[in-house]
Amino acid sequence: MSGTKVYIGNLYLRASKKELESLFSRYGEVKRVELIEGSGFGFVEMSTSEEAEKARKALDGAEFLERVIRVR
Repeated sequence: MSGTKVYIGNLYLRASKKELESLFSRYGEVKRVELIEGSGFGFVEMSTSEEAEKARKALDGAEFLERVIRVR
């Protein structure tokens, strides 16, 4: 996994790509959002490793759609 791609776990199963993009765009440019349907996890690719790290630090353990998400 590249330094610009982060894993998001414990997602609400009905979370959308647009909702995740909106959440992560607060920390930089979102290049791509990938949700693994029906699994509760996905990946977000940021434009730089610095933005990815900033998002990871800010969002790991944060509440998103009434779930506490893991960002790695």
